[in-house]
Amino acid sequence: MSNSASRYFHVHLVSDSTGEGLRQLLDKALLFFPGHSPIVHMHTLVRAPQDLAAVLERLEEEPGLVVHALSAPAQRKRLEAFCQEQGLPHMAALDALVEMLSAYLNTHEKLVRSPRPALDEHYFARMRALDYAMMHDDGQNAETLDEADIILIGLSRTSKTPTSIYLANQGYRTANIPFVAGQELPERLFRLKRPLIVGLVASTQTLSGIRRNRLADIGADARAGAVDAYADRQDIAREVQALKKLCARYDWPVIDVTRRAVEETAAMIVNLYRQHHEKLEKET
Repeated sequence: MSNSASRYFHVHLVSDSTGEGLRQLLDKALLFFPGHSPIVHMHTLVRAPQDLAAVLERLEEEPGLVVHALSAPAQRKRLEAFCQEQGLPHMAALDALVEMLSAYLNTHEKLVRSPRPALDEHYFARMRALDYAMMHDDGQNAETLDEADIILIGLSRTSKTPTSIYLANQGYRTANIPFVAGQELPERLFRLKRPLIVGLVASTQTLSGIRRNRLADIGADARAGAVDAYADRQDIAREVQALKKLCARYDWPVIDVTRRAVEETAAMIVNLYRQHHEKLEKET
């Protein structure tokens, strides 16, 4: 990647365990690069050949840096050979440390099995964040929104729930609230200062197509007017403008998720959260 490359770049963390250690290592390394934000793809429990095949397919779609902790020699060899063929920078995160320990302890230990995940405070914080996200999905339990780190307000089919879960898996307590033009949002939302509040929108064409497909999946009857009410482009355009207007009024950032992967949206939100947190610290 050149010095002029975009601040957003892809990083693939590949592990035959939970990948938590790789994530922590990456987070610490990124402290030295405040001007860039990674789009992190977590590939965990990669143990069977078909698991790795799915990872390689994803690497073809969204190439970037690869950091892995794979124990099985065949899996490692296959991944590293693929990265070399594709010209992708890659590294085995544990090799240098294991070799140093082996030399110091005068042993010949190798990576032969996956280490058990450490049940430390970071692990339990992530579990609490996941619990919070599930309890605050789709506008639930609005009375405890003040406990959130991040609150997503989005139109239907803008990936609110997947983004919330992804952020929670990184340790951010995330709530999401559906936005429907004409329906009131929780009153306490407008008094919150600590959580970062972000609006999620998408293009009218994209939302219309997704919503039509969703209605078809659940067997909605177009003759009953469900499609017209939910997937009409003019109605969607009004929803988008209404949410943008609301966010502008309260100085909430808006992200257009059209053609964005959940990982990319989450990376942008994390960057906004850090800026928001820094601003709060300066004000206190």
